[in-house]
Amino acid sequence: MNSDDADVPNPLTGLSPERLRARTSEKWRTFPDDVLPVFVAEMDVDLAEPVVRAVTDAVALGDTGYPAGGAYAEALDGFARERWGWAGVVAGRVSPVADVMRGVLEVLDVVSSASDAVVVNSPVYPPFFQFVAHTGRRVVEAPLGADGRIGFAALEEAFRVAGAHGSRPVFLLCNPHNPTGAVHRADELAEVAALAGRFGVRVVSDEIHAPLVLPGARFTPYLSVPGAERGFAVLSASKAWNLAGLKAAVVVAGEGAEEELGRFPEWVEEGPSHLGVIAHAAALREGGAWLDALLAGLAANRRLLADLLAEELPRVRYAPGEGTYRAWLDCRALGLGDDPAAAFLERGRVALTPGPGFGTGGAGHARLNLATSPELLTEAVRRMGAAVRAG
Repeated sequence: MNSDDADVPNPLTGLSPERLRARTSEKWRTFPDDVLPVFVAEMDVDLAEPVVRAVTDAVALGDTGYPAGGAYAEALDGFARERWGWAGVVAGRVSPVADVMRGVLEVLDVVSSASDAVVVNSPVYPPFFQFVAHTGRRVVEAPLGADGRIGFAALEEAFRVAGAHGSRPVFLLCNPHNPTGAVHRADELAEVAALAGRFGVRVVSDEIHAPLVLPGARFTPYLSVPGAERGFAVLSASKAWNLAGLKAAVVVAGEGAEEELGRFPEWVEEGPSHLGVIAHAAALREGGAWLDALLAGLAANRRLLADLLAEELPRVRYAPGEGTYRAWLDCRALGLGDDPAAAFLERGRVALTPGPGFGTGGAGHARLNLATSPELLTEAVRRMGAAVRAG
């Protein structure tokens, strides 16, 4: 699978600020040029060479039509077997979808109705609230524990509330968790499955960050644990290889949910971009060496951020996550109110993601994107420190 076995340099160190600002995507076009963006989920990297080659070859060939075949699922199956020891991506239980959140919505449509409730572990990725609410479903929060991990007493109570609200409750799990970076352990996921079984809750696991597990932790697919047979997982290579602009993802059903996957409308499989499928499949098949170099770079940035915060913002609490490329910063001791990101933007010209949008537990926090060069990360934290001192 990982044919690119040569040493790959740290992908986070190859781009100058001038070259980054030539990009036209959300990260580099949302704010004025004097703002340093460390908010949205885009990485400051050159793409993995196998991805560039696959997309370039397709465009040169004029291979830009509609998606067809099972290339994505086959590539994901190989990656999952090699990286996670999981053989759960099997024919008949996989459907391509446009992206992860679209996949989540498609699953919600077949396992629940608009009168049902969806449980989430807050603080969590803001679209969990926005997309679910748009369907008319009620969101029930099960706040994480003080350690940033699943709190099972809170989850049990949320399942009870959700079950009282409608007959087909759902738990939208974030695995690994965004924004805390917690990588759920196998025993935690097995407890989720057991609790969901007791309360008749269907589990949909967003596993978009699955490849982004840093050294020292191990990703466990939700569908691999006992009791998860009626669950679903939605996966994509988009976050790990910086492919958000090349849309593609897959929904994987557990052994007991295959029939429901067959209820997806026929047009759902037309959702992914054909170029997206080509790019994602190339990343999963041949981008392993690039991914390993990225993970090493992210681990170094995680350590650098801890040192910078200790120097510039010692009152900010930061618990390095085991996965993703996010840092969840507890800024409550700074006295910047519920939305410290607003102060960092106004006074320091640094754009972070505001914490309140993540639900309960988000006030007084901000999320920072670690997937940039050490130089830009250093500049961002120094600006943040100067903003606090100036205030």
